[in-house]
Amino acid sequence: NQNINMLDRQNILKAAADRGFDLCGVVPCRHLAENEARFRNWLSCGYQSSLGYLERNTEKRFDPRLLVEGARTAVVCAVAYKNRASGGYAPECRTKVASYAAACDYHTTLRGMLHGLLEELRGANPDLRGRAFVDTAPLAEKQLAVEAGLGWIGRQSLLVTPQYGTFVVLGELLLDQEADSYDTPFAGSRCGTCRRCIEACPTGAILPDRMIDTGRCIACHTIERQPDTPIGLNGWIFGCDACQNACPWNDCTPQHRNPSFDPLFDPRSMDAAAWRELDEKTFAERFGRTPLMRSGLQRILKNIDDGGPEQP
Repeated sequence: NQNINMLDRQNILKAAADRGFDLCGVVPCRHLAENEARFRNWLSCGYQSSLGYLERNTEKRFDPRLLVEGARTAVVCAVAYKNRASGGYAPECRTKVASYAAACDYHTTLRGMLHGLLEELRGANPDLRGRAFVDTAPLAEKQLAVEAGLGWIGRQSLLVTPQYGTFVVLGELLLDQEADSYDTPFAGSRCGTCRRCIEACPTGAILPDRMIDTGRCIACHTIERQPDTPIGLNGWIFGCDACQNACPWNDCTPQHRNPSFDPLFDPRSMDAAAWRELDEKTFAERFGRTPLMRSGLQRILKNIDDGGPEQP
């Protein structure tokens, strides 16, 4: 009876590729006890700073079976998004934007792709039940990506993939059936003795043992609820790619292939004056589909002011 409703792993991988995902792996849902212990230790150090939501649902975060009733299989998908802005900015630039934010908001794009994938899998298996996740629920998605063989967690706590480096975004399907086979977890780390990401972080937010102090992280300060202690933003006004720009695994990776991740604007072409000229209406028209809407114009202008005076 078990085999009647078994997911075909090869079929899942092909369907994911057809939907525009660059990487996909299939893993059994289980309790990631070792990762939960590390995460609880991180919380006990207070490194979540203003991100209070990380303190909730820790049990669910490390056991997908508690997140979706009956979950047996996780399908972990990634899309590479590297674009022209992913190469970094001139050191004197005061209006740097994380390169993922130049394209359509990936939450919307990936959710659409995942729902399409789920519908396709249901076509072959009408009894299949599942849910799609993109960054919004407590799910240890980077660790699931390691379990799915997609890559390893780098010193900067990001997923590093051999093919696309760190410039990838992740989405998952949690499904209530078992697969006929599963991917092998990615073994070890390929960071070697490299410490370029640690040295490149302007605020020293990257700590030993692949931990981040969000209270010192520029991306957190420019996007999330602001931590109490002010830090220098080093010219970043939305997000921060400093650790990614320094990673040697990103040096020779290809530009994105999925047209849904084509940039809608070039952040390198906008200086502080260009941002200050925008009113709310123009901002919404030009950036309404990008992640910048999450911050809003006023916060971005404040980040420009906080970043220090325009350099000659």
